[in-house]
Amino acid sequence: MNTQSFFVRVPASSANLGPGFDALGMALSVHLELGPVIDGDIPSGAKMIDEYHPGHIAFRSYGGVGDVWVRSIIPMGRGLGFSGAARVAGVVAAHAQKNGVSKEALLFARKDLLHASTQLEGHPDNVAASLVGGVTASASGEVVRLPLALDPAILAWVPETQTSTEKSRTAIATTLSLSDAVLNIGHTALLMGALASGDIEVLRTATQDRIHQDIRLANAPSSKSALEAALDTAAWCAWLSGSGPTVAVMCAKSDAKQIASQLPQSGDVLELTIDQQGAVII
Repeated sequence: MNTQSFFVRVPASSANLGPGFDALGMALSVHLELGPVIDGDIPSGAKMIDEYHPGHIAFRSYGGVGDVWVRSIIPMGRGLGFSGAARVAGVVAAHAQKNGVSKEALLFARKDLLHASTQLEGHPDNVAASLVGGVTASASGEVVRLPLALDPAILAWVPETQTSTEKSRTAIATTLSLSDAVLNIGHTALLMGALASGDIEVLRTATQDRIHQDIRLANAPSSKSALEAALDTAAWCAWLSGSGPTVAVMCAKSDAKQIASQLPQSGDVLELTIDQQGAVII
């Protein structure tokens, strides 16, 4: 067992990106850190977590031993993948405790870590992005990091209200019309191609969805207003982040502050970028 001091840093994430329900995710430059408590020491700004915390549950489920601490500025219950980040951090910390902190060992174990995180989270989109970094497509236990020809700003409009992902998912229809399914498949493919080619002109069309967004936005009028406000600016595209209520906006970095100023003042705006590292052991 590794007894040296280390911790895991994991990015937040935005899931779905519009049409890629439960499949697409984007890692974001705001982070959660988790580490084992060694000799009773806890870093400044961190707190011990109990057995009900998703990070603690993940750590123990993957064979971790002892207490763990967490330090995070990811908003909870807002659609930025807090629970996914915590679960990834927990399983990666347990892995490092057992196998050491080398990047090679982490890369070798990545598929198993993804499986363990997905089992805990229930769907792979957030955990895949938090584990791997960048923009990811994940399904059937596999994850692919998408090539990106863009280096955008990502604005996260974050209201005070919270959303229960579990409750939000129960409102989504269990069947789809063929036309809606085809549209979402096509838009997902279009979005992946636009990100890889840098074709910003098609991003607004590519992020449109018929599976979940309208249903969720009907119960979150402030988020709907924020999404509409974003699309009235020079932003390339915008989507409901995960199950909401956060709205994510993709734009040129040079336009970010101007666009942020035009979003509703009922929410805070985080000016972020795409995190390219994913989970790292420090």
